[in-house]
Amino acid sequence: MTTAESAPESSQAGEFDLGRLLAERGAERYELHTRYLNHQLPRMLHTIGFDKVYERAEGAYFWDEDGNDYLDMLAGFGVMGLGRHHPVVRKALHDVMDASLADLTRFDCQPLPGLLAEKLLAHSPHLDRVFFGNSGTEAVEGALKFARFVTGRPRVLYCVHAFHGLTTGSLSVNGESAFRDGFAPLLPDTAVPLGDLDALEKELKKGDVAALIVEPIQGKGVLEGPPGWMRAAQDLLHRHKALLIADEVQTGLGRTGDFYGYQHEDGVEPDLVCVAKALSGGYVPVGATIGKDWIFKKVYSSMDRVLVHSASFGSNAQAMAAGLAVLSVMENEQIVANVRATGEQLRSRLAALTDRYEMLADVRGRGLMIGIEFGRPKSLKLRSRWTMLQAARKGLFAQMVVVPLLQKHRILTQVSGDHMEVIKLIPPLIVGEREVDRFVDAFTAVMDDAHDGGLVWDFGKTLVKQAVANR
Repeated sequence: MTTAESAPESSQAGEFDLGRLLAERGAERYELHTRYLNHQLPRMLHTIGFDKVYERAEGAYFWDEDGNDYLDMLAGFGVMGLGRHHPVVRKALHDVMDASLADLTRFDCQPLPGLLAEKLLAHSPHLDRVFFGNSGTEAVEGALKFARFVTGRPRVLYCVHAFHGLTTGSLSVNGESAFRDGFAPLLPDTAVPLGDLDALEKELKKGDVAALIVEPIQGKGVLEGPPGWMRAAQDLLHRHKALLIADEVQTGLGRTGDFYGYQHEDGVEPDLVCVAKALSGGYVPVGATIGKDWIFKKVYSSMDRVLVHSASFGSNAQAMAAGLAVLSVMENEQIVANVRATGEQLRSRLAALTDRYEMLADVRGRGLMIGIEFGRPKSLKLRSRWTMLQAARKGLFAQMVVVPLLQKHRILTQVSGDHMEVIKLIPPLIVGEREVDRFVDAFTAVMDDAHDGGLVWDFGKTLVKQAVANR
Protein backbone atom coordinates (compact mmCIF):
# COMPACT_ATOMS: atom_id res chain seq x y z
CA MET A 1 0.00 0.00 0.00
CA THR A 2 1.40 3.41 -0.95
CA THR A 3 1.71 6.37 1.38
CA ALA A 4 -1.03 8.15 -0.53
CA GLU A 5 -3.37 5.17 -0.15
CA SER A 6 -2.74 4.91 3.58
CA ALA A 7 -3.24 8.65 4.24
CA PRO A 8 -7.02 8.57 4.75
CA GLU A 9 -6.74 5.90 7.45
CA SER A 10 -4.04 7.90 9.25
CA SER A 11 -6.06 11.08 8.95
CA GLN A 12 -9.17 9.40 10.32
CA ALA A 13 -7.25 8.05 13.31
CA GLY A 14 -6.16 11.58 14.17
CA GLU A 15 -9.54 13.27 13.72
CA PHE A 16 -10.78 15.66 16.36
CA ASP A 17 -13.39 13.91 18.53
CA LEU A 18 -15.31 16.41 20.66
CA GLY A 19 -17.35 13.76 22.47
CA ARG A 20 -14.25 11.86 23.48
CA LEU A 21 -12.51 15.07 24.62
CA LEU A 22 -15.45 15.99 26.87
CA ALA A 23 -15.70 12.46 28.23
CA GLU A 24 -12.00 12.44 29.09
CA ARG A 25 -11.59 15.98 30.42
CA GLY A 26 -15.07 17.30 31.25
CA ALA A 27 -14.62 16.59 34.96
CA GLU A 28 -11.76 19.11 35.02
CA ARG A 29 -14.06 22.03 34.18
CA TYR A 30 -13.58 24.04 37.39
CA GLU A 31 -9.85 23.30 37.57
CA LEU A 32 -9.38 24.42 33.95
CA HIS A 33 -11.19 27.69 34.59
CA THR A 34 -9.15 28.31 37.73
CA ARG A 35 -5.88 27.70 35.90
CA TYR A 36 -6.48 29.32 32.52
CA LEU A 37 -9.47 31.69 32.63
CA ASN A 38 -10.99 34.05 35.20
CA HIS A 39 -9.83 32.41 38.44
CA GLN A 40 -12.38 34.34 40.50
CA LEU A 41 -15.36 32.75 38.75
CA PRO A 42 -14.92 29.21 40.14
CA ARG A 43 -14.00 30.72 43.51
CA MET A 44 -17.28 32.65 43.58
CA LEU A 45 -19.31 29.64 42.44
CA HIS A 46 -17.77 27.40 45.12
CA THR A 47 -18.45 30.04 47.79
CA ILE A 48 -22.19 30.36 47.10
CA GLY A 49 -22.77 26.73 46.21
CA PHE A 50 -23.41 27.34 42.51
CA ASP A 51 -20.64 24.95 41.43
CA LYS A 52 -23.03 22.52 39.75
CA VAL A 53 -22.21 20.14 36.94
CA TYR A 54 -24.86 20.51 34.25
CA GLU A 55 -24.83 17.76 31.66
CA ARG A 56 -27.49 18.86 29.19
CA ALA A 57 -30.20 21.46 28.59
CA GLU A 58 -33.41 21.87 26.64
CA GLY A 59 -36.01 24.62 26.61
CA ALA A 60 -36.19 26.25 30.03
CA TYR A 61 -34.41 23.45 31.89
CA PHE A 62 -30.96 22.04 32.73
CA TRP A 63 -30.19 18.56 33.98
CA ASP A 64 -27.27 17.70 36.27
CA GLU A 65 -25.15 14.56 36.31
CA ASP A 66 -27.69 12.84 38.60
CA GLY A 67 -30.62 13.56 36.28
CA ASN A 68 -32.16 16.34 38.42
CA ASP A 69 -33.88 19.12 36.50
CA TYR A 70 -33.25 22.84 37.11
CA LEU A 71 -35.57 25.64 36.03
CA ASP A 72 -33.71 28.42 34.22
CA MET A 73 -35.04 31.87 35.19
CA LEU A 74 -31.91 33.60 33.88
CA ALA A 75 -31.79 32.57 30.18
CA GLY A 76 -28.05 33.18 29.94
CA PHE A 77 -28.57 36.88 30.81
CA GLY A 78 -31.31 36.96 28.18
CA VAL A 79 -29.46 35.23 25.35
CA MET A 80 -31.64 32.10 25.47
CA GLY A 81 -34.87 33.84 24.51
CA LEU A 82 -36.32 30.69 22.94
CA GLY A 83 -34.77 28.44 25.55
CA ARG A 84 -31.92 26.08 24.81
CA HIS A 85 -31.66 24.05 21.61
CA HIS A 86 -34.90 25.10 19.95
CA PRO A 87 -35.42 22.56 17.13
CA VAL A 88 -36.17 25.19 14.46
CA VAL A 89 -32.97 27.10 15.19
CA ARG A 90 -30.94 23.87 15.36
CA LYS A 91 -32.28 22.80 11.97
CA ALA A 92 -31.52 26.19 10.43
CA LEU A 93 -27.91 25.94 11.57
CA HIS A 94 -27.55 22.40 10.29
CA ASP A 95 -29.03 23.52 6.98
CA VAL A 96 -26.72 26.51 6.58
CA MET A 97 -23.66 24.42 7.43
CA ASP A 98 -24.70 21.74 4.95
CA ALA A 99 -25.26 24.37 2.24
CA SER A 100 -21.50 25.14 2.12
CA LEU A 101 -22.20 28.77 1.21
CA ALA A 102 -19.48 31.08 -0.07
CA ASP A 103 -19.58 33.03 3.17
CA LEU A 104 -17.60 36.15 4.15
CA THR A 105 -15.89 36.62 0.80
CA ARG A 106 -15.99 40.35 1.68
CA PHE A 107 -16.63 41.19 -1.97
CA ASP A 108 -20.13 39.96 -2.71
CA CYS A 109 -23.65 40.37 -1.33
CA GLN A 110 -25.05 37.19 0.16
CA PRO A 111 -28.86 36.96 0.53
CA LEU A 112 -29.13 36.03 4.22
CA PRO A 113 -28.07 39.42 5.70
CA GLY A 114 -30.58 41.23 3.48
CA LEU A 115 -33.34 38.81 4.39
CA LEU A 116 -32.67 39.14 8.13
CA ALA A 117 -32.51 42.94 7.86
CA GLU A 118 -35.84 42.90 6.03
CA LYS A 119 -37.40 40.81 8.80
CA LEU A 120 -36.04 43.04 11.57
CA LEU A 121 -37.17 46.21 9.85
CA ALA A 122 -40.69 44.79 9.49
CA HIS A 123 -40.83 45.06 13.29
CA SER A 124 -39.23 48.53 13.20
CA PRO A 125 -41.42 50.47 10.74
CA HIS A 126 -39.81 53.87 11.32
CA LEU A 127 -36.27 52.56 10.72
CA ASP A 128 -34.64 51.75 7.40
CA ARG A 129 -31.22 50.08 7.56
CA VAL A 130 -29.22 47.57 9.62
CA PHE A 131 -25.58 46.98 10.46
CA PHE A 132 -24.82 43.46 11.72
CA GLY A 133 -22.04 42.89 14.24
CA ASN A 134 -21.37 40.20 16.79
CA SER A 135 -22.66 41.29 20.21
CA GLY A 136 -24.69 43.77 22.18
CA THR A 137 -21.73 45.90 23.14
CA GLU A 138 -20.68 46.01 19.47
CA ALA A 139 -24.18 47.15 18.49
CA VAL A 140 -23.88 49.94 21.06
CA GLU A 141 -20.41 50.89 19.84
CA GLY A 142 -21.82 51.24 16.33
CA ALA A 143 -24.67 53.43 17.52
CA LEU A 144 -22.29 55.69 19.46
CA LYS A 145 -20.00 56.08 16.44
CA PHE A 146 -22.90 56.79 14.09
CA ALA A 147 -24.44 59.36 16.43
CA ARG A 148 -21.16 61.21 16.93
CA PHE A 149 -20.40 61.23 13.22
CA VAL A 150 -23.73 62.44 11.91
CA THR A 151 -24.16 65.16 14.55
CA GLY A 152 -20.52 66.22 14.64
CA ARG A 153 -20.72 66.30 18.44
CA PRO A 154 -18.57 64.42 20.96
CA ARG A 155 -20.76 63.77 23.99
CA VAL A 156 -23.36 61.06 24.62
CA LEU A 157 -25.66 61.13 27.64
CA TYR A 158 -26.67 58.01 29.55
CA CYS A 159 -28.67 57.21 32.68
CA VAL A 160 -27.54 56.46 36.20
CA HIS A 161 -27.42 52.64 36.72
CA ALA A 162 -27.35 52.03 32.95
CA PHE A 163 -25.59 49.01 31.48
CA HIS A 164 -24.68 49.13 27.79
CA GLY A 165 -21.66 46.81 27.58
CA LEU A 166 -18.04 46.57 28.67
CA THR A 167 -15.92 47.58 25.67
CA THR A 168 -14.43 51.04 25.94
CA GLY A 169 -17.13 53.01 24.13
CA SER A 170 -20.05 51.25 25.77
CA LEU A 171 -18.23 51.34 29.11
CA SER A 172 -18.17 55.13 28.77
CA VAL A 173 -21.98 55.10 28.96
CA ASN A 174 -22.13 52.53 31.77
CA GLY A 175 -23.85 53.89 34.83
CA GLU A 176 -22.15 51.60 37.38
CA SER A 177 -18.83 52.76 38.81
CA ALA A 178 -17.85 49.18 39.71
CA PHE A 179 -17.47 48.43 36.00
CA ARG A 180 -15.75 51.73 35.13
CA ASP A 181 -13.21 51.97 37.97
CA GLY A 182 -9.63 51.57 36.84
CA PHE A 183 -10.34 51.81 33.11
CA ALA A 184 -10.12 55.60 32.68
CA PRO A 185 -9.78 57.70 30.65
CA LEU A 186 -13.05 56.92 28.90
CA LEU A 187 -15.00 58.91 26.33
CA PRO A 188 -16.48 62.30 27.29
CA ASP A 189 -19.95 61.23 28.34
CA THR A 190 -22.30 62.32 31.12
CA ALA A 191 -24.84 60.55 33.32
CA VAL A 192 -28.31 61.95 33.98
CA PRO A 193 -30.88 60.49 36.38
CA LEU A 194 -33.38 58.16 34.72
CA GLY A 195 -36.60 60.09 34.07
CA ASP A 196 -35.14 63.53 34.92
CA LEU A 197 -36.07 65.80 32.00
CA ASP A 198 -34.63 68.92 33.65
CA ALA A 199 -31.20 67.30 33.98
CA LEU A 200 -31.41 66.16 30.36
CA GLU A 201 -32.31 69.64 29.09
CA LYS A 202 -29.51 71.22 31.13
CA GLU A 203 -26.94 69.03 29.36
CA LEU A 204 -28.51 69.54 25.93
CA LYS A 205 -28.28 73.31 26.26
CA LYS A 206 -24.47 73.00 26.26
CA GLY A 207 -24.71 72.23 22.54
CA ASP A 208 -22.20 69.37 22.40
CA VAL A 209 -24.51 66.36 22.92
CA ALA A 210 -24.76 63.85 20.10
CA ALA A 211 -27.33 61.53 21.68
CA LEU A 212 -28.96 60.03 24.73
CA ILE A 213 -28.70 56.25 25.01
CA VAL A 214 -31.30 54.58 27.19
CA GLU A 215 -32.64 51.15 28.06
CA PRO A 216 -36.45 51.22 28.04
CA ILE A 217 -36.17 49.13 31.21
CA GLN A 218 -32.81 49.11 32.94
CA GLY A 219 -31.35 45.66 33.48
CA LYS A 220 -29.67 46.77 36.70
CA GLY A 221 -32.55 46.92 39.15
CA VAL A 222 -35.32 46.55 36.56
CA LEU A 223 -36.06 50.27 36.59
CA GLU A 224 -37.90 52.44 34.06
CA GLY A 225 -38.66 56.12 33.81
CA PRO A 226 -42.10 57.58 34.54
CA PRO A 227 -44.86 57.31 31.91
CA GLY A 228 -44.24 59.66 28.99
CA TRP A 229 -40.58 60.22 29.83
CA MET A 230 -39.06 58.64 26.71
CA ARG A 231 -41.38 60.57 24.39
CA ALA A 232 -40.62 63.84 26.16
CA ALA A 233 -36.87 63.04 26.11
CA GLN A 234 -37.08 62.32 22.38
CA ASP A 235 -38.75 65.67 21.74
CA LEU A 236 -36.09 67.48 23.77
CA LEU A 237 -33.28 65.71 21.94
CA HIS A 238 -34.65 66.49 18.51
CA ARG A 239 -35.26 70.10 19.46
CA HIS A 240 -31.53 70.32 20.28
CA LYS A 241 -30.54 68.34 17.14
CA ALA A 242 -29.44 65.29 19.12
CA LEU A 243 -30.46 61.65 18.67
CA LEU A 244 -32.27 59.06 20.76
CA ILE A 245 -30.58 55.63 20.95
CA ALA A 246 -32.66 52.78 22.37
CA ASP A 247 -30.58 49.96 23.80
CA GLU A 248 -32.86 46.96 23.27
CA VAL A 249 -30.13 44.35 23.70
CA GLN A 250 -31.99 42.83 26.65
CA THR A 251 -35.46 44.35 26.35
CA GLY A 252 -35.90 43.70 22.63
CA LEU A 253 -37.33 40.72 20.74
CA GLY A 254 -40.40 40.31 22.91
CA ARG A 255 -38.86 40.38 26.38
CA THR A 256 -41.20 43.07 27.73
CA GLY A 257 -44.38 41.94 25.99
CA ASP A 258 -43.89 44.02 22.83
CA PHE A 259 -41.28 43.39 20.17
CA TYR A 260 -39.29 46.35 21.53
CA GLY A 261 -39.44 47.86 24.99
CA TYR A 262 -39.85 51.40 23.65
CA GLN A 263 -43.10 50.38 21.93
CA HIS A 264 -44.92 50.51 25.26
CA GLU A 265 -45.00 54.30 24.90
CA ASP A 266 -46.88 55.95 22.04
CA GLY A 267 -44.90 58.16 19.72
CA VAL A 268 -41.43 56.95 20.66
CA GLU A 269 -39.36 56.38 17.49
CA PRO A 270 -35.65 56.14 18.33
CA ASP A 271 -33.14 57.22 15.71
CA LEU A 272 -30.96 54.18 16.42
CA VAL A 273 -31.85 50.85 18.05
CA CYS A 274 -29.43 48.21 19.32
CA VAL A 275 -30.40 44.53 19.48
CA ALA A 276 -28.49 41.29 20.16
CA LYS A 277 -28.80 38.49 22.77
CA ALA A 278 -32.02 36.62 21.88
CA LEU A 279 -31.50 37.22 18.14
CA SER A 280 -28.74 34.60 18.33
CA GLY A 281 -31.06 31.74 19.23
CA GLY A 282 -28.46 30.99 21.89
CA TYR A 283 -26.01 29.63 19.32
CA VAL A 284 -24.12 32.16 17.21
CA PRO A 285 -23.23 35.64 18.53
CA VAL A 286 -24.99 38.39 16.62
CA GLY A 287 -25.76 42.04 17.18
CA ALA A 288 -27.53 44.66 15.10
CA THR A 289 -27.49 48.45 14.98
CA ILE A 290 -30.72 49.57 13.31
CA GLY A 291 -31.16 53.15 12.17
CA LYS A 292 -32.76 55.72 9.95
CA ASP A 293 -31.82 55.97 6.30
CA TRP A 294 -30.27 59.45 6.55
CA ILE A 295 -27.91 58.31 9.33
CA PHE A 296 -26.56 55.38 7.32
CA LYS A 297 -26.26 57.47 4.16
CA LYS A 298 -24.25 60.10 5.99
CA VAL A 299 -21.91 57.51 7.58
CA TYR A 300 -21.46 55.61 4.32
CA SER A 301 -21.43 58.78 2.21
CA SER A 302 -19.23 57.57 -0.64
CA MET A 303 -17.54 54.48 -2.07
CA ASP A 304 -14.36 55.59 -0.31
CA ARG A 305 -16.21 55.12 3.00
CA VAL A 306 -17.76 51.74 2.16
CA LEU A 307 -15.83 50.00 5.00
CA VAL A 308 -15.65 52.91 7.42
CA HIS A 309 -17.56 50.80 9.94
CA SER A 310 -17.40 47.03 9.53
CA ALA A 311 -16.90 43.77 11.44
CA SER A 312 -14.83 40.75 10.40
CA PHE A 313 -17.52 38.24 11.32
CA GLY A 314 -20.51 40.54 10.84
CA SER A 315 -23.32 39.14 8.69
CA ASN A 316 -21.84 35.63 8.71
CA ALA A 317 -24.19 32.97 7.38
CA GLN A 318 -24.60 31.02 10.61
CA ALA A 319 -25.58 34.13 12.60
CA MET A 320 -27.97 35.30 9.91
CA ALA A 321 -29.61 31.85 9.68
CA ALA A 322 -30.01 31.76 13.47
CA GLY A 323 -31.60 35.22 13.46
CA LEU A 324 -34.01 34.33 10.67
CA ALA A 325 -35.02 31.15 12.48
CA VAL A 326 -35.57 33.05 15.74
CA LEU A 327 -37.87 35.61 14.11
CA SER A 328 -39.76 32.82 12.36
CA VAL A 329 -40.33 31.01 15.66
CA MET A 330 -41.43 34.24 17.32
CA GLU A 331 -44.10 34.73 14.67
CA ASN A 332 -45.24 31.10 14.32
CA GLU A 333 -45.34 30.31 18.04
CA GLN A 334 -46.78 33.70 19.08
CA ILE A 335 -43.92 34.30 21.51
CA VAL A 336 -44.77 37.94 22.25
CA ALA A 337 -48.34 37.04 23.20
CA ASN A 338 -47.03 34.30 25.49
CA VAL A 339 -44.63 36.74 27.15
CA ARG A 340 -47.43 39.20 27.77
CA ALA A 341 -49.76 36.61 29.32
CA THR A 342 -47.18 34.60 31.30
CA GLY A 343 -45.37 37.72 32.47
CA GLU A 344 -48.57 39.24 33.83
CA GLN A 345 -49.39 36.01 35.63
CA LEU A 346 -45.95 35.80 37.22
CA ARG A 347 -45.74 39.46 38.17
CA SER A 348 -49.25 39.63 39.65
CA ARG A 349 -48.80 36.47 41.72
CA LEU A 350 -45.51 37.75 43.12
CA ALA A 351 -46.93 41.23 43.74
CA ALA A 352 -49.72 39.65 45.78
CA LEU A 353 -47.08 38.44 48.25
CA THR A 354 -45.94 41.94 49.25
CA ASP A 355 -48.59 42.11 51.98
CA ARG A 356 -47.52 38.70 53.30
CA TYR A 357 -43.77 39.33 53.65
CA GLU A 358 -42.45 42.47 55.30
CA MET A 359 -39.06 42.14 53.61
CA LEU A 360 -40.67 42.02 50.14
CA ALA A 361 -40.76 45.69 49.17
CA ASP A 362 -41.74 45.73 45.49
CA VAL A 363 -42.41 43.63 42.40
CA ARG A 364 -42.09 45.48 39.08
CA GLY A 365 -41.30 45.12 35.41
CA ARG A 366 -42.97 44.26 32.13
CA GLY A 367 -43.50 40.97 30.36
CA LEU A 368 -40.87 38.45 31.40
CA MET A 369 -38.47 41.03 32.80
CA ILE A 370 -39.39 41.24 36.47
CA GLY A 371 -37.61 42.76 39.45
CA ILE A 372 -38.22 41.56 43.01
CA GLU A 373 -36.95 44.13 45.51
CA PHE A 374 -36.39 43.51 49.20
CA GLY A 375 -36.46 46.16 51.92
CA ARG A 376 -35.97 46.82 55.61
CA PRO A 377 -38.50 44.89 57.75
CA LYS A 378 -40.57 46.43 60.52
CA SER A 379 -40.36 43.75 63.24
CA LEU A 380 -37.44 44.11 65.66
CA LYS A 381 -36.12 40.54 65.29
CA LEU A 382 -35.99 40.65 61.50
CA ARG A 383 -34.76 44.23 61.48
CA SER A 384 -31.69 43.36 63.56
CA ARG A 385 -30.77 40.56 61.15
CA TRP A 386 -31.37 42.80 58.17
CA THR A 387 -29.12 45.47 59.68
CA MET A 388 -26.36 42.89 60.22
CA LEU A 389 -26.44 41.98 56.53
CA GLN A 390 -26.54 45.60 55.36
CA ALA A 391 -23.58 46.49 57.56
CA ALA A 392 -21.52 43.76 55.91
CA ARG A 393 -22.58 44.45 52.33
CA LYS A 394 -25.74 45.68 50.64
CA GLY A 395 -27.24 42.97 48.45
CA LEU A 396 -26.61 40.02 50.76
CA PHE A 397 -30.28 39.39 51.51
CA ALA A 398 -31.08 39.04 47.82
CA GLN A 399 -28.17 36.61 47.56
CA MET A 400 -29.61 34.72 50.55
CA VAL A 401 -32.77 34.17 48.50
CA VAL A 402 -31.02 33.28 45.24
CA VAL A 403 -28.88 30.53 46.80
CA PRO A 404 -31.65 28.38 48.34
CA LEU A 405 -33.73 28.84 45.21
CA LEU A 406 -30.96 26.93 43.44
CA GLN A 407 -29.78 24.57 46.15
CA LYS A 408 -33.15 23.54 47.58
CA HIS A 409 -35.55 24.17 44.69
CA ARG A 410 -33.25 23.84 41.66
CA ILE A 411 -34.15 27.25 40.17
CA LEU A 412 -31.44 29.47 38.71
CA THR A 413 -31.85 33.24 39.25
CA GLN A 414 -29.55 36.22 39.75
CA VAL A 415 -29.13 39.30 41.93
CA SER A 416 -29.88 42.22 39.62
CA GLY A 417 -26.80 44.31 40.32
CA ASP A 418 -23.95 44.95 42.71
CA HIS A 419 -25.07 46.40 46.05
CA MET A 420 -28.75 45.92 45.11
CA GLU A 421 -31.41 44.06 47.05
CA VAL A 422 -33.14 43.07 43.82
CA ILE A 423 -33.56 39.72 42.08
CA LYS A 424 -34.12 39.90 38.33
CA LEU A 425 -36.18 37.28 36.52
CA ILE A 426 -35.52 37.00 32.78
CA PRO A 427 -36.53 33.42 31.92
CA PRO A 428 -36.78 32.05 28.40
CA LEU A 429 -39.74 33.60 26.60
CA ILE A 430 -41.32 30.17 26.15
CA VAL A 431 -42.12 29.55 29.84
CA GLY A 432 -45.73 29.06 30.86
CA GLU A 433 -48.01 28.30 33.80
CA ARG A 434 -46.00 25.25 34.87
CA GLU A 435 -42.86 27.34 35.35
CA VAL A 436 -44.79 30.15 37.04
CA ASP A 437 -46.22 27.67 39.57
CA ARG A 438 -42.82 26.18 40.29
CA PHE A 439 -41.13 29.53 40.81
CA VAL A 440 -43.86 31.07 42.96
CA ASP A 441 -44.07 27.95 45.16
CA ALA A 442 -40.29 27.90 45.64
CA PHE A 443 -40.05 31.65 46.27
CA THR A 444 -42.84 31.41 48.84
CA ALA A 445 -41.03 28.59 50.65
CA VAL A 446 -37.76 30.57 50.77
CA MET A 447 -39.50 33.70 52.04
CA ASP A 448 -41.37 31.69 54.67
CA ASP A 449 -38.03 30.36 55.88
CA ALA A 450 -36.48 33.83 55.91
CA HIS A 451 -39.31 35.34 57.91
CA ASP A 452 -39.36 32.40 60.34
CA GLY A 453 -35.64 32.75 61.04
CA GLY A 454 -34.79 29.41 59.43
CA LEU A 455 -31.78 27.97 57.60
CA VAL A 456 -31.63 30.90 55.18
CA TRP A 457 -30.11 33.01 57.97
CA ASP A 458 -27.42 30.41 58.67
CA PHE A 459 -26.25 30.89 55.12
CA GLY A 460 -26.52 34.65 55.67
CA LYS A 461 -23.87 34.39 58.38
CA THR A 462 -21.56 32.70 55.88
CA LEU A 463 -22.13 35.52 53.40
CA VAL A 464 -21.39 38.12 56.08
CA LYS A 465 -18.08 36.44 56.95
CA GLN A 466 -17.16 36.27 53.26
CA ALA A 467 -18.09 39.93 52.70
CA VAL A 468 -16.01 41.09 55.68
CA ALA A 469 -13.05 38.95 54.58
CA ASN A 470 -13.14 40.54 51.10
CA ARG A 471 -12.91 44.11 52.38
